Formats: sequence, structure tokens, C-alpha cells
Amino acid sequence: MLTPVPSKPHTSLGRVLEDLGDVLLEPVAVGRSTRRKLGGVVIHDPHDESEIPGGAVVLGVGVREQDEVVRLLRDVGARGAAALVVRSPVTPTPELRRAAESSGVALLGLARGASWAQLAAMLRTLLAEGDVGEVSPQTLGGMPSGDLFALANAIAALLDAPVTIEDRSNRILAFSGRQDEADPSRVETILGRQVPERFARGLERDGVFEKLYRDHTPVYVDPQRYDEIELVLPRVALAVRAGDEILGSIWAAVREPLSEERTQALIDATKLVALHMLRLRAGADVERRLRADLVSTALEGGSGAPEAIARLGLLGQPSIVLAMGLLGAPAIEDDLRLVADRQRVADALAMHLSAVQPRSAVALVGDVAYGIVPMPGGHDDWQERSVRVASTFLERTGRRAAAAIGIGPLALDGSGLRASRDGADRALRVLLTNAGVKRVATADDVHVDALMLELADLAAARGDVATGPVARLLAYDAQHQSQLVHTLRCWLDAFGDIGAASAAAYVHPNTFRYRLRRLAEVGEIDLDDAGERFAAMVQLRLLPRDARTGPPGAED
Repeated sequence: MLTPVPSKPHTSLGRVLEDLGDVLLEPVAVGRSTRRKLGGVVIHDPHDESEIPGGAVVLGVGVREQDEVVRLLRDVGARGAAALVVRSPVTPTPELRRAAESSGVALLGLARGASWAQLAAMLRTLLAEGDVGEVSPQTLGGMPSGDLFALANAIAALLDAPVTIEDRSNRILAFSGRQDEADPSRVETILGRQVPERFARGLERDGVFEKLYRDHTPVYVDPQRYDEIELVLPRVALAVRAGDEILGSIWAAVREPLSEERTQALIDATKLVALHMLRLRAGADVERRLRADLVSTALEGGSGAPEAIARLGLLGQPSIVLAMGLLGAPAIEDDLRLVADRQRVADALAMHLSAVQPRSAVALVGDVAYGIVPMPGGHDDWQERSVRVASTFLERTGRRAAAAIGIGPLALDGSGLRASRDGADRALRVLLTNAGVKRVATADDVHVDALMLELADLAAARGDVATGPVARLLAYDAQHQSQLVHTLRCWLDAFGDIGAASAAAYVHPNTFRYRLRRLAEVGEIDLDDAGERFAAMVQLRLLPRDARTGPPGAED
């Protein structure tokens, strides 16, 4: 019997409009749907039938013509969506209003200058607030625990100024309303969810951050120093502390220094912000551990797998498993930076997959980030779709995420997830072993390479060593600092093409022919014999990587 999972609170459409309406969104045809609870963010793709969760906000990227908007409203409404966002300006014609009302979908416009990525990130921040902590009405300081946006609005009311709450890396965690009253620099900060780098450099250069993190009183930032970067209004900032730890800071765009009363209100508010931030961090850690446990249990395929799959919302869903690892990462589990990098990339993958397929589940298990991705619809194109999903993620993250992704075979139901994970693990191992050659591969793509790695493991476990011609060539290379093994490998890889083989060995074709004759003599190998060539090729593939070639530049 499955243990029922308590339902989580959800953010309403009205709450989203209240928090994002000043900067990102404008209502076009909302009607009475502002109380409707939201259930996810989906990017519309006319060429892909992605599943839409109930109450989803659909981002209509590239949808501009009125007829397209009307058709999409009806389509996503029939599939349970709550809102459709298209690029402004949008003229609220009677036909659009009727389509929005009949479909039950609110039509919103994305402000000019704002990016779809910014909107998606903001929406996920708001929707994720309900995913942390307990469902019970737990409060801190009279507000729902962890609700930083509500807290930012409360502080803004106390200070009579628009407010942002930021972390130690100057990323925006929450912001109040009335941001349109601030200056262009603040609007740019909100849209990018990050303090502009040129502004941060100026603050650091002038010692503002040093003073902010040293003092326990608000820091007043004069705008005259920053005219060149459009900081028109002064700022008042105060660090948020938990004991000696700096959690972040609160920034208010003010028109004059704060009064003594408002200064004390800001100081008192930071204590409450610290409690909420700690609650969010603790809740995120608990949620992350729970998700990791569920994903790990589902992939193990034991007796607890069906319950874990059900709690992840994946029961009965055809799915594939992705396995992502960092390229060139040393196996040092106590390296905090490496652990943080893995978690950061895993979180980025989770965000990417949630846009492509909202029911996806991602967790970092050991040093590998696993993603379980439902593949609804036909089974014929699952490989193409899964490779596209993985490749798009790596392209978007660029070299900032030096990662590789292995893709397992399609699991028709939960019982096949273990086999899909095994396939993804084998594909990932091949990619990491041949770092940089490819960054995405399915288990089918690298089947033979994976078998060779497993055969090499078996040979190493038994203590097998090279024999016959390869053993003689290795011994000769070691004694004479030559490259006969490397010469043989280049020749075999080039299928006997002297031109290609000599180019791979970086020598003249005549030099390569001489080395080829020499290795046949030393190794006592008949290069015309298919059996001897195959035996040599297999042994070369099984050798440890550092024993496969001679030292660069060595001569016979």
C-alpha cells in the first residue's frame, strides 16, 4: 500500500501578477482566473507534443499572430493550462477576449526588453516556494515560512521604497513591488536576476561590500559615484546574518537617507529575513535529499521502486534515464568546490528538464546526476528526442558546464528504469573515458566501446598482461624509447592507409613505412594476417591508456 503524499501549497496566478506585473508581465485577458493555482512552466513547441501539467503557465515563444494566439489558447485550455504568455504588445481584441474566456486560460503579455529565460526563471522561483517545507500554516514573523517575496513587500512598505533581497553572489532571491519607481539599473537587476557586473565591480572597488559585510548598520550608497552606470537613486543596504555567517543582503532604492525609525525597522527586518533564508535553505536541503532518495530507489529497481516511482509522479510513464558527469573531474569526494559544481550543474539540468518535460525527476546520486525523463507519445523517435534534450542543455550551458550525458534505453514502465540506468551509466563512462570526443551518446551509440571497457576491467581484475607481438613491441619501446606500439595503433586505426596513418603519427610516409617494417620484425607479427591484426587490435584497446603510446617525439 502506497503512503499518501501530502499535497503542497501552490502559487496563484494573482500572486504572480502581483509580484511580476510591474516589470515582466502585463494582463491582456485575465477575467476571473487570478485565483487559479499554478502547476508548472511549459515552453510551447509547435513541433513537440510535450505534456502540460494542470494549471501550467505556457510560454508562447514566437507566437505573434492573433489567429495563432487564439488557436493556442484553445489548445492549451483543453489540456488544463492556466495561463498563456506571448510577447507584448498584444491588442486585446474581442476575439482574443472570447477565446481566453471560453478556454479558461489567462492571456498575459511579456514586457519588451525582458527575455523568456528571465521570465521562466522568475516563474519557477515563485512556483518553487510552495515546494519547500511542510503544508501546515507554519509562519515566521506572521508570514508563511520561506516566503521571501511577501517579506520583501512588507519591508518595502516599512521603508516606503522598492526592495530586493540578494544572496552573497548578488543574485536576486526576491523583490518587492513598485520596482518601476526605481531607476534603470534596478530594472536591469530584476530582469537579469543578478546585480549587473559593472555595478558590482564599482561597489567592490569603492569598498561598499567590505563595509556592508563588516558593519551591522545600514550602508548608504551615494548615486553620484555611479552616474556612468545609470545609478540614479541612492541605495541603502544591510547584510543579513545568522550569527557570524553572512547569508545575503537587503537593498532599498531610496530618495533620501532613512530616518532613525526606518533604519531600526530595516535592522529588525534583517533578523526575520535571516530566519526565512535559513528555513528556505534547510527546506531545500531536505527536499533535495528526499528527491535524491526517491530517484535512487526508483533506479535501483528493488521492492521500494514502485512506491518511489509513484511519489515522483512517474508511474506508468515510458521514460529514459540520463546520466550526467563532469569531464575531467578528479575522484575527490571531499573537494567542496567539486561537490558544489556537481550540484550546480545538476540543479541546472533539473531546471532545463522541467521546461522540456515537467514530470522529469533529477537528483545527484554520488558523483552522477541522474534524470528520469518521461517520453510520452510514440516510441519510434525517443532516441532522437532524448539526444536533442541532452544536447540542447549542454549547448545552453556552454563550457561553463564541462559535462557529458549518457542516455539509457527506453523503459516502457518503472520496471525498466534499472536497465535504462545501467545503459546510461555505460554510455557516460565511455564519454568520460574519451573526454572531449563527444558529449552526448546513447547506450546503443557506444555499445562496443562499453563492452571493451568492461572487458578491460575483467582483464585488469585477473591481472592479465599483454602477450605475443604486442608484448614484444611494448618491451622494445620501453628499452629503446621508440614508438612502435603507437605506429601499429595508427596503422590499424587507419585501416592500413599509409597516408592517414603517417599523418596521425606526425611523421613522413617514408618514415612511417620504415617503422611499420621494423615493428613487423620486432613484434614477429604478420600484418597481412587478419587474425593477428584482430588480436593486436583487441590487446591495444585493453591496454591502460598510458601504455598505449610511446613518449612524444621518440625515434626508433
